[in-house]
Amino acid sequence: MKSHRVIARLDIKGPNLVKGIHLEGLRVLGQPSEFANHYYRSGADEIMYTDVVASLYDRNSLHDIISETAQHIAIPMLVGGGLRSLDDISKVLRAGADRVSLNTAAIKDPQIVSRAAKKFGSSTIVVTIEAIKQPDGQYLVYTDSGREHTGIEAVGWAQKVAELGVGEIIITSVDQEGTRKGFDVELTRMVSDAVSVPVVAHGGCSGAKDVSRVLREGHADAVAVASVIHYDYMANHQIKIEPVEKVNYINSGRAFSKSHTESIEAIKAQLLEDNIGCRPAFGGHYEP
Repeated sequence: MKSHRVIARLDIKGPNLVKGIHLEGLRVLGQPSEFANHYYRSGADEIMYTDVVASLYDRNSLHDIISETAQHIAIPMLVGGGLRSLDDISKVLRAGADRVSLNTAAIKDPQIVSRAAKKFGSSTIVVTIEAIKQPDGQYLVYTDSGREHTGIEAVGWAQKVAELGVGEIIITSVDQEGTRKGFDVELTRMVSDAVSVPVVAHGGCSGAKDVSRVLREGHADAVAVASVIHYDYMANHQIKIEPVEKVNYINSGRAFSKSHTESIEAIKAQLLEDNIGCRPAFGGHYEP
C-alpha cells in the first residue's frame, strides 16, 4: 500500500512561528522549534519551514532555526522562501535542511530548477505553486504569498517544472489557505493527474476527514497542514496567541477561528481507518 505523508508546515517571520489567512494577516503563534519538536514526536513525516517574508529581503533567514531543529528531530526538513541561487540552496542544506522549495526563483528563471536538480538531486528540489482560481475557472500562479500576479496557468506550470526535473510539487490554494474550509480538491486533482512527480496538497485543511478526501479524490501523495494542528497544540498545551496589539505584522481583520483543530495522531488514525496508507504514530511517539 502506498504510504502518504503528513507534513507539518511552519511559516516563519523573524524568530517566530506565524499564521495568517490567504497567506496574509500574519499573527505570532510561538517558538518554531517548540512546535516542530512536538510535531516530530506526534508522527509528522516531515517539517516544512517557510520564510514568509523572504521575498521582501531577497534572502532566507532561517539558518539558525534550521540548525537548532536539526539537532532534535530525525525526520526530513524542507525549507523554502528567499532561495534565489544554487549558493542559497547549498547554505540551507549545510545548515541542516534535507530538501528545499523554490517558488519565485523558478518563475523568474525556470532553468534554476534543472540546474539545482542536477547539482543536488531531483529528490532535494521541490517547487511550490501558489494558485488562485479565476472567475472563468482557470487557476493562475501567483508569487509573494499570493500577492504578485504572473499570468501563468497553474497546471501548465506544474508540467513544465516536472519536465525540468523537480522532485515534488506543492500546490497551494491561496483561496483556501488558512480558512480551514477544506482543501481545493479540484485543483489538487488537476495538478496530480497532469504530472508524474509526487504532489503535496496545501491550503485549507479542516481536519482528518478532509485529509482523507484530498488524498483519495485529489490524488495527492501528501498533505501539508498548518493552522489546524497549530491551534490543536496550543489548545492542549495552554499556549496563548499574543494579543493583537503586540503583534507588529499586518492584521487583516479576519477572525482566527479555533474550531476544527486536529492533531497529527488523529489525522493518521483517520487515514488508517479509511484504508489510506501512512506511517502510523503510536501513543504520541513517532515510529519510523
